[in-house]
Amino acid sequence: MFNRKLPSWLPQLNHQVWILALGRLLSQIGTGFTLFYASIFFVNQVGLTATAVGISLGSGSIAGVFGRFLGGSFADSKFWGRRRTLLLSAAISAVADVVLALTYNFHTLVIGNLLMGLGVGLYWPATEAAVADLTTNEQRNEAFAITRLADSLGLGIGVVLAGALIANSGSYRALFLIDSVSFVVFFVIIYFAVPETYQFQKESRKFHQGWGVAFRDRSLMVFVLVNILFTTYLAQIQSTIPLYFTNFISSAGIDKGFSSTTISAIFTWHIVFAVLCQLPMARFINKFSRPRGLMLSLLLWGGGFVLIWVTGVVSNNALIWAVLGLGLLSLGMVSYTPSASAFAVELAPESLRGVYLSINSQCWAIGYFIGPTLGGWVLDQPSGIVYSFWLISAASVGVGMLILQYLDRILGE
Repeated sequence: MFNRKLPSWLPQLNHQVWILALGRLLSQIGTGFTLFYASIFFVNQVGLTATAVGISLGSGSIAGVFGRFLGGSFADSKFWGRRRTLLLSAAISAVADVVLALTYNFHTLVIGNLLMGLGVGLYWPATEAAVADLTTNEQRNEAFAITRLADSLGLGIGVVLAGALIANSGSYRALFLIDSVSFVVFFVIIYFAVPETYQFQKESRKFHQGWGVAFRDRSLMVFVLVNILFTTYLAQIQSTIPLYFTNFISSAGIDKGFSSTTISAIFTWHIVFAVLCQLPMARFINKFSRPRGLMLSLLLWGGGFVLIWVTGVVSNNALIWAVLGLGLLSLGMVSYTPSASAFAVELAPESLRGVYLSINSQCWAIGYFIGPTLGGWVLDQPSGIVYSFWLISAASVGVGMLILQYLDRILGE
């Protein structure tokens, strides 16, 4: 009955997928309040260096590695399952935001990010395993696109509301408290509306055996290499580019960088454009093998980084170049995210979806450790190094293309 009420242009998916997407939408609204403003707040208002903030943001990925390890194993275990793991994740994340709201020094910032990393780490393997349980192989690309669309839409709404709140009150700390409330709402939705999605009656392995199977899967291990590259790129959008736009844009009419209101508008455009392109891009990418679809994504990332470099060095129209650059990066993002999750599910035995998706998610933890740490260090260097960083990032796309060509050959064999 639920599916019959959906417009024909939307994927006809199990209603629990839509409930999960709704929960993610609400939770990501809260995340949008903090995502693009955290580095600006802790550098420009709390007074920490960009390097210190980059290290503290990256430190959350250390806990994220541990959280994803537990999340994959918990999601495949009979006691925890997908549902209880999601509930634990939401509770820890809510506490983490309260700690961040009370942060005045580096040590507290690290603690808050470690807790947030643990919560996020538990979340991803469980939620993506639940989506995989509720869909067929043919539906998964669009199903993951729908949940990512909910993420992007929630982020967009959060960024807009956060920009308005900052412009009117200047209260960055309130953003973290609002994010905490959003995780509480997500907890309530999962508790009351989402039952366990997987029946743990078939094949069962001991805790360590599933990880052994995954680590011996050559295709998965090759995919991990390029996946880390993609997630490092994503981290640059969220942690490095906002501060770069704030402190390193010096074209005509701009004294030092874009204002917080302008940055809010630019990233709102980035997210709205991603929302509009998510489903069409997912359907277009379905025409290709997973590696070839990811090759297309890499080309978009490379073009986007070149335009981000142009934004910093041109003498005029920096805002236009920033909008174009983030537009290309949006296309790179929406062509990558559903394809990567669907590919990990295709490689996984049914009883090990949580473990395989945990390894897929571990790439995010590693990428989000490398990205903020590297980006924070770069932004503390002379401007010549800062600007060159984006050209180096664009050139790194060539490495990813070689890895994907090798992966495509493995799959062909």
